Amino acid sequence: MKAKVLNLDNQDAGEIELADSIYGLEPRPDLIQRVVEWQRAKRRAGTHKVLTRGEINRTKKKAYKQKGTGQARHGARSAPLFVGGAKAMGPVNHSHEFDLPKKVRALGLKHALSAKAKDGDILVIDEAKAGAVKTRDLAQRFGKLGVEKALIVDGEFENNFALSARNINHVLLLPAKGLNVYDVMRSDKLVLTKAAVQAIEERLGAERRASERPA
Repeated sequence: MKAKVLNLDNQDAGEIELADSIYGLEPRPDLIQRVVEWQRAKRRAGTHKVLTRGEINRTKKKAYKQKGTGQARHGARSAPLFVGGAKAMGPVNHSHEFDLPKKVRALGLKHALSAKAKDGDILVIDEAKAGAVKTRDLAQRFGKLGVEKALIVDGEFENNFALSARNINHVLLLPAKGLNVYDVMRSDKLVLTKAAVQAIEERLGAERRASERPA
């Protein structure tokens, strides 16, 4: 599929061929959701915790004799039944991470890119470069392109461009090697440079070849 290429001043800069195997698939929401959940699970700290019975500093002396009082039989005051006692089966430190095959992760990224392409939310620019570090000028150029809440992807960002864009609200810069499903789907617009398009196709093509190797 062909896509129009613009420069930062919203002027025509030619066309580029986007691979149908990456941008022309029929999006599968279930596959995209699997990868997003995998990413978010990896980001969870897993540090939520409560004190167990062994960690509660309360007396272990028996409150009253075992029998003859008409009350339930109790021992240590660290039991969950008592105020100030431990919590039964409470959360403990653990990792929420789980495995997801590399082939599924690569396919999920392809479907996420295809979803953006299908909705017309992919914009291709010739290059991401700025002559000087001027946030206001770059924000005005983004306005001409209709870029507000966007993810901008390049092979390797020029320093002036990166410094100019870092203070613009709702604009995230990401190198092509760090492109992921979660950031793609949560952005309104996906802006790719020609270098990013090439890097993405090389990355996903390499992952595809690795998955096709005989066992």
